[in-house]
Amino acid sequence: MAQIKAVVVRCGNEEYAIPVEQTVSIEELEKVNPIPHLPSYFLGLMKIRNELVPILDFQQILYGNSAQEDPNAKVVVVQTEGLFFGLLVLEAKEILDIPVDRLTTQGLLAYSKTAYFSSVANLENRMITMIDPTELSNTLNGMEEIKGYVKQALSEDV
Repeated sequence: MAQIKAVVVRCGNEEYAIPVEQTVSIEELEKVNPIPHLPSYFLGLMKIRNELVPILDFQQILYGNSAQEDPNAKVVVVQTEGLFFGLLVLEAKEILDIPVDRLTTQGLLAYSKTAYFSSVANLENRMITMIDPTELSNTLNGMEEIKGYVKQALSEDV
């Protein structure tokens, strides 16, 4: 049976999954350098293994409050075609093999504000919403500004 390996994270009281093949690492939240005049969900840049990584507060994106002060908060660093970025979540719980036949898109397609929800894993005792990091980076309001800022910061760093 075909399966998708995913990192399961928590925001609010819900579980979300990020495909392992797009996950680079899971990090502790450390010093973030804030950047003014960018969207409120953008915490700033954090140095991870000598790389500047933009940190997006996924709790803020989904629920309007920050995960920044939570002692269990983690940064899940993901890679998309044009960008590495970190998602600040309340908890990085586990790596899970999700059977493909347990994924459904029913009910997700009608809501354009969460186009980055690719499917829902309907498992025995839980439901987990799958996140598409590429779609997230392409559809969030203000991401073009963040990408431009990061590109400029990286070119100055060279």
